[in-house]
Amino acid sequence: MKIIDIRTRCVAIPLNAQLRHNTGVHPGYFLRTILEVITDEGIVGLGEVGGGDQRGALQKLKPRIVGEDPFHLEKIKLKVLRSIYYMSNARLYAAIEMACLDIQGKVLNRPLSDLLGGRVRDEVPFIAYLFWRYDRPGDGKHDETAEDMADFCVELHETLGVNSMKLKAGVKSPKEEARVLELCREKLGDDFGLRIDPNGLWSVQTAVQIGRRLEDLNIEYFEDPSWGLEGNAAVRKQIRIPIATNMYPAKFDDLAPAIRMGSVDIVLTDIHYWEGPRGVKDLAAVCNTFNLGVAMHSGAEFGIELAAMIHTASTIPQMNFAGDAHYHYLTDDIIEGGLMKYENGCIKVPTGPGLGVSLDEDKMKHYEKYYEEKGDYYARFHQDPYRPDWYPTVGGM
Repeated sequence: MKIIDIRTRCVAIPLNAQLRHNTGVHPGYFLRTILEVITDEGIVGLGEVGGGDQRGALQKLKPRIVGEDPFHLEKIKLKVLRSIYYMSNARLYAAIEMACLDIQGKVLNRPLSDLLGGRVRDEVPFIAYLFWRYDRPGDGKHDETAEDMADFCVELHETLGVNSMKLKAGVKSPKEEARVLELCREKLGDDFGLRIDPNGLWSVQTAVQIGRRLEDLNIEYFEDPSWGLEGNAAVRKQIRIPIATNMYPAKFDDLAPAIRMGSVDIVLTDIHYWEGPRGVKDLAAVCNTFNLGVAMHSGAEFGIELAAMIHTASTIPQMNFAGDAHYHYLTDDIIEGGLMKYENGCIKVPTGPGLGVSLDEDKMKHYEKYYEEKGDYYARFHQDPYRPDWYPTVGGM
């Protein structure tokens, strides 16, 4: 079997609100580049990657993978991962590996999870990922207060069955964002999992102050409280809450320094940061060696990547935290059958061959056109539509 071609398409799907974060706003839609790896036997593997329009970047890698056997991932990885001097193509390689594993599963008539050692759970729990919203559904208003966010958390708990939350912080004042977790604890009880993630925005002093305020809430973890390996290490020394990260480290090069410095307790795995599903398994093995926890990061994925995430998470015994997902903000999906279903806060591991999902070509055409109408918001740096002069800052209160 040989790879004979790749096809790349960019699609965008509307959200049910605009989502705020400390570097701007997702302007009412997510966008992804969809990859199809085509073989000489007619089997097609699916991959997905975010970060804006990646069609050109993936097509530049086409000469490196055409002619290769999709089972020979180590060779493909060598040819793709560092094909630019001193730069890594981890995100692009991850999409290619995802597609090759999809092909392998289809050839063998086995789910992708079986290629990673076999699943140890049949469903993966997810969190209520809370973003401060503009133009929220129902009333079109904005989330302005901690009460708004706590009510939103209760709504997701009741509608999706989720039993943990994570607040995307760094938008309002740190004290108001701490109050969100306090209200959620009051409304949802001691068994409901709480997390907060200012994405490295806060100074060490602010992060320590807020961390100490949150200690009595017994939260699951404080994610990227301050900037960089040094910032997280400094915060970790001064508070009694586990420190998690999807930023420092977010690649193998930085994993050893992070462990030596004591920067992290829990690493959030990500298929794109950590070189594909097999790379995530490598990461989990290192974390297990050093007694670090593992959780799962979300990158605003559609159904192809979500399937890959679920397959991967299902095979990692020590992944005891509910996974991140932006999925409940999407209004539709590009896979046949539409959006995957939450059942008691979980999504079942697909059981079909490979990823276990297929593209809905009518929806692909529809959301390709939608992307052409809306454009690549990464080119506009996630601008805030209600504060045109605003720009991101780091380190303040």
